[in-house]
Amino acid sequence: MNYNEEDGLNSSTTYGMNQDKEGFIWIGSDNGLFRFDGKEFKQFNEKNGLKNIDVLSCNSLSNGENFIMSYLNDFAYLKNGKIINSDDNKELKKLIHVSANYSKGDSIFLFNSTAPREIFIYHNGKVKTIPLQLGKDFLSWNKHYAFSFDVNLHLLYLTDHNGQVVAYDIFTKKKTICNLFLPKTTIYKVGDFLVTKLDNNRVEIYKRYNRYYFKKIQSFYIPEKIYQVVVDKNYRVWLCLDEGGVLYYRQTLLEGNLSHPIKIMDNFIMNHILIDRDNNVWFSTRNNGVYFINDKFFNNYIHLPVKNNSSFITAIGKSGRNIILGYNEAKSGILKSNTITDITLDKNRRIQTKAIFSKGNTILYGFNLSIIKYNTFTHKITHIKDFSLKNILPYTSDSVFLCTSQGLTAYNFVTDTYSLLLNERTYNALSYSKDSIFVGDFKDLYKLNVRTKKKSLFLEGYYFTDIKKLKSNLYVGATNLNGIIFFTNKKVIRRITEKNGLSTDQIKKIEVQNENVFWASTNSGLSRIETKGTHIKINNFTQTDGLPSNVVAGCVIRDDTIYAGTTKGLAILPISSLLTQQKFINKKVIINSVTIGDREIFNLDQKIVSETPENNVAFDLSFPDYASQGKVSYKYKVEGLSDEWQTSSSPKIMFNSIPPGKYTFEVFGLGYNGKQSYTFSSITFEIKPKFWQTWWFKFLLIMLGCSIAFILITIYYQRKRNKKLETLYYEKKIAELELQAIKAQINPHFIYNCLNSIQFLLYKKDYDETENYLDIFSQMIRKTLHYSEKTFMPIKEETEYLSLYLNMEKLRLKEQFDYKIKVSNAVNENWIIPSLMIQPFVENAIKHGISSLKDRKGFIEISFDYIDSLLCITIEDNGIGIGIKPESVKKANSFGVKLSQKRIETFRQLFDTNITLELNDLLEKEQRAGTQIKLYMTPYENQNTSLHH
Repeated sequence: MNYNEEDGLNSSTTYGMNQDKEGFIWIGSDNGLFRFDGKEFKQFNEKNGLKNIDVLSCNSLSNGENFIMSYLNDFAYLKNGKIINSDDNKELKKLIHVSANYSKGDSIFLFNSTAPREIFIYHNGKVKTIPLQLGKDFLSWNKHYAFSFDVNLHLLYLTDHNGQVVAYDIFTKKKTICNLFLPKTTIYKVGDFLVTKLDNNRVEIYKRYNRYYFKKIQSFYIPEKIYQVVVDKNYRVWLCLDEGGVLYYRQTLLEGNLSHPIKIMDNFIMNHILIDRDNNVWFSTRNNGVYFINDKFFNNYIHLPVKNNSSFITAIGKSGRNIILGYNEAKSGILKSNTITDITLDKNRRIQTKAIFSKGNTILYGFNLSIIKYNTFTHKITHIKDFSLKNILPYTSDSVFLCTSQGLTAYNFVTDTYSLLLNERTYNALSYSKDSIFVGDFKDLYKLNVRTKKKSLFLEGYYFTDIKKLKSNLYVGATNLNGIIFFTNKKVIRRITEKNGLSTDQIKKIEVQNENVFWASTNSGLSRIETKGTHIKINNFTQTDGLPSNVVAGCVIRDDTIYAGTTKGLAILPISSLLTQQKFINKKVIINSVTIGDREIFNLDQKIVSETPENNVAFDLSFPDYASQGKVSYKYKVEGLSDEWQTSSSPKIMFNSIPPGKYTFEVFGLGYNGKQSYTFSSITFEIKPKFWQTWWFKFLLIMLGCSIAFILITIYYQRKRNKKLETLYYEKKIAELELQAIKAQINPHFIYNCLNSIQFLLYKKDYDETENYLDIFSQMIRKTLHYSEKTFMPIKEETEYLSLYLNMEKLRLKEQFDYKIKVSNAVNENWIIPSLMIQPFVENAIKHGISSLKDRKGFIEISFDYIDSLLCITIEDNGIGIGIKPESVKKANSFGVKLSQKRIETFRQLFDTNITLELNDLLEKEQRAGTQIKLYMTPYENQNTSLHH
């Protein structure tokens, strides 16, 4: 994989590379510093604060800073997304004449290799200078060479002008002479190993056994001129050649005895080589950008015992234990005993291999325009016939189908005879019974009877590129655009596509492993499909799994190994290893920054808070899974905003107008084949509301609204109540006037009756009785006038008034009746009742019930009882009763009773009190003569008896 300007790496020449603790790859170049996350390059140049854009390297420190080494000692460092240069931090100007650097933790040690006078220690924006006191035995400073620094032992290793190696402790100032002389050379130290490159292209390797003792363990000569030596983190040696290319040693320095280097990357001059933490290989080149090789592919390519394995393969087959390869030219390769032997089939034409069939010693190669037969035993090449070939497929034990533009032909490769089966363009064919075959053209699949030549349409709308039999009456077909089809000789059983997990719906070839497992070759890699009943399991494999290229022409299986022909050579992959794919990617998403409103935050350790209307939030993400080669996406959600996971291929995740609240952004990384990061990354942020969005303001607003509503409602109902009260007031006034009028009517009526009695006594000349009657009458007049001014009167006074009245009536009627007034113990005599309410009923009992009796003496009983929370007043007489009264008497109802009934109704309106009148004929009720009147009312206490209260 080559990254260049088209990918965002706006520089052709790149220098040193480094990987930080987060997993980012940092690349120095002649156009600034680049950070790569596997998908995007982020550039830092003069616009960002670099004073010199020729960046040699970048050291990533443990505190998150990146120390930038530029030409001309224009040092800078990147912290929280911002570049700090020497103008921003004057401490950096102390760094002069620096050519080497070593880092440890959050510190970096810098010095000049050719004239080491001091060591600079940079730490958290500060520079500390440690002078070197090397002693008098060094003739001059410019004769000394510092080739290494051990940051753990704080030992500086130098050579003097004679080549003597000295170890110098920068803190104790102690120097110790080592047992090693090194002439003027280029020296590389990694761990306990020294790799030296002499001027005569000889490479010598030394091992350090203690701080000061070194021993040569190997020496070898390289015929080509070495540009530089790189020893990676795995102690493997890379020799970068001056004319281009790299010599790679598969053995490590720990294993010793480096031999048989492999030359790769021809024609590219390397400036640096980096092995990242996943053992992927990065090449920094001169004028060609950066190259990346996946670890699995590199191991498959470098450590594969097969030689000459980089041809463009267009077809693949199997003959016994041998693997047959067809190229994009008239050549073939036969893999046997880990060696590919190339065969030139046609020297005169450059034609592409379309199909391969092999059986025994016979191999048939189908090219664009011809078919060639090759005998593996005699190596004889025979040109069979010119066809515009589409495919070669097995038919019988000694014949094949030739699918061509001219039609479908059966070719017997033993007798070299042909039989035309169908005179139509054919792309595919498969026999499914003795005389019947499936035949496919570029859009449909047919059934053909080879004996009768009858053809019938079977499956319409499918362009089959390959058809294979899985088991009895079950077939699987690869289609050009519709995925994979399962069918019988009757109908389609099922179809699987990208929606089911295939990497693409465009399938080229199928290789059956067993009746439940088959492999599909595509332009997007290999797919393994396993069927278990109705369940389908799909595994997809690409370059990240070791394929030289994702463009796979076909594959064959031998034992536990799958051989896949690609445009960049043959892949030989153990199936068991492929099936041990990790379910998750052992990486996390990196949240680079959070932008809220117009403010971008890089220091994510701080509390992230904003306030509306600055409530648009954007997250800048990276998922440095380099094996996915940029095909990454993100699955995310915001806790507190939504519980639904969303997916995006963009590293910029934006949310607009987030309401106030506390939220947590959670995100997974998705790599190739949809693999997910082993865990999610998260960050918490808060959007604070304006004061009018706070709960207390909303509460106050609600309370204010409720108060206003309450006041308005109160005012409304108060007005309504006042209006009602005003209406009631006038109604009460009217009722009071009516009551006064009624009383005014009662008084004259009563007086009229009394005067009639007095007149009657005078007419009889009974003057004594008249005098007695007048005395009682005068008391009655006084009490009547007194009580007529009262609305209510106590029961005690009512009984006294009634006794006075009854005595007066007895006197008038010559003792014609007796009476009894009874007050129950349950009745409080201070309870008050409407005044002058009972007298009219008593008068009515005397006048209409008692006065007409001839055969018996009359009797009137008045009782006051307390029944069911009500005062019950009973007026009962033993008169003639209601039922036997003359009709004229019934019609001429007592004027006093009518007035009393009207008073009852007026009391109901005026005092909201309920007075019930009950009139009973005792002859009907109890079979005895008389009339009973009952009044039920609520008793009152301490009631103002004035009419105007």
